[in-house]
Amino acid sequence: MAVLPIRIIGDPVLHAVAAPVDEITDEIRTLIADMFETMDAAPGVGLAAPQVGVGLRIYTYNYHDDDETPWRGVLINPQLWMRPLVPGDPDEDDESEGCLSFPGERFALRRSEEVLVTGTDLDGHPVRIEVDGWRARIMQHEFDHLDGVLYVDRLDDGDWKTVQKIVKKRGWNRGDQSWTPGIDDIEA
Repeated sequence: MAVLPIRIIGDPVLHAVAAPVDEITDEIRTLIADMFETMDAAPGVGLAAPQVGVGLRIYTYNYHDDDETPWRGVLINPQLWMRPLVPGDPDEDDESEGCLSFPGERFALRRSEEVLVTGTDLDGHPVRIEVDGWRARIMQHEFDHLDGVLYVDRLDDGDWKTVQKIVKKRGWNRGDQSWTPGIDDIEA
């Protein structure tokens, strides 16, 4: 297993629709093992294949509830259904999220409270996940990556302008930036 470099906003692979996985090969198994290693080293609660430069419909997730119950897995070729959003502005304290591909920043974003995700696991078995709260937020965030959408793309105009200033200041507008957990001094 290896810790892979994580692509930063502006990289073309982050802004393209990922391709379906046709077959779960040894190469795919290695990629997924590396994705778990990278996600854990970052640390993050999710990681999509495009974030490590691979345009395939795969993401990993890892979350611990308040009682420290682990929730960890991988979804291959996921499909997502969600309840309509609750109207209103997002709560700065309860609805702020970050992204390993926009490291060191957090913005409030309204997400659906409940989702259903289907797909397959590493062994090709069907997976069906119905979750709410932060788990639902993680599923939506990672699924967005597979469609070439970063959470900052969903922000309101005021926050979007702030994002653009950060991108310019950090030189992330070149499209060739990445960072490697455990090596680069970037706070995700």
